[in-house]
Amino acid sequence: MLQSPLSAWHQNHNARLVEFAGWDMPLQYTSIVEEHNAVRSYAGLFDVSHMGRIHVTGSDAEPCLDSLLTCNAAAMKPGRIRYALICREDGGILDDVLVCRNTHDWQLVVNAANRDTILNWLHNHIGQRDVCVSDRTCETAMFALQGPLSTEILARCDSTFLTTLRRYTGTECVSSRFGKVSISRTGYTGEDGYELIAEADHAVSLWQSLMEAGSDRGLVAAGLGCRNTLRLEAGMPLYGAELTDQIDPLTAGLNFAVQLDAADFIGRNSLLSIRDNPRPDKRVGLILDGRRIARELCPVLHAGQQAGYVTSGTFSPTLQKSIAMAMVNRELTASDQELQVALRNSMVSARVTALPFYER
Repeated sequence: MLQSPLSAWHQNHNARLVEFAGWDMPLQYTSIVEEHNAVRSYAGLFDVSHMGRIHVTGSDAEPCLDSLLTCNAAAMKPGRIRYALICREDGGILDDVLVCRNTHDWQLVVNAANRDTILNWLHNHIGQRDVCVSDRTCETAMFALQGPLSTEILARCDSTFLTTLRRYTGTECVSSRFGKVSISRTGYTGEDGYELIAEADHAVSLWQSLMEAGSDRGLVAAGLGCRNTLRLEAGMPLYGAELTDQIDPLTAGLNFAVQLDAADFIGRNSLLSIRDNPRPDKRVGLILDGRRIARELCPVLHAGQQAGYVTSGTFSPTLQKSIAMAMVNRELTASDQELQVALRNSMVSARVTALPFYER
């Protein structure tokens, strides 16, 4: 099993470690709710070193990526970051990725479970082009500092860290203590925040310095458990739940990440057809009566007939409501549409609501 450079730190701080996509990662340190509330009110520091970090270089890197990504890579300037999908010919999603254009190369941040799939996909579609693909996941560490006080904490940590980045931009800083650190401002929690990538040798010292910088500002180490409840409140999809190779980006509600008038990327023709003839299902948010949690694949019903299925659900610590995302017949996706969710042997009333559930 792969381990983060922070593995010993996590063990020494009572983290509950679990296997996730082949990695030994912290699920929680105290409780999921406590960590969730800290991120909403102050800040949380997540070890996300399991996320794949793939670098693409060469004179043909730009046209190669344009042929594989749903975003217009050619229009990206250095320092820009975009959320995009990598699709099969039929439009099925192989992964959702963050595309970072650096000064001299490109970086794709991919889901841990899909790292090998995307590496193979890239290698298989380079052809004769001048493109080099390198996997830097195990050479580096990646952290996510999230929450309303994240900017203040980052500035306290090191004077070289740039905290004036606009959303979906990034830069590289050179610190006398931590070496080269790539900093971006995207997030997966519904809060402001930053991602930091450093060489593995500097991972522990950088993590500890961030924790010290936020020690009197409510910063907590946060695990993957609350990362999931936070992203659910923010209405953000998860690969393997809302996104799979059987679901296309338009049906998943990710139209903003698909530029059909840009390059002729793999899957574009299928997505053009789906745009003109939408598939019967659509991703929606549901608010359930009571406190019971709707689990993945729980049936969603209307008038006694199945109308869809839950993709993921939780009890929202922020909203104090049971929430879920689901794929539902698009004829039943108007706001406040009344539905039912089958939870074991009982039916729970639910209503359709706009995403995200939570937005600062």
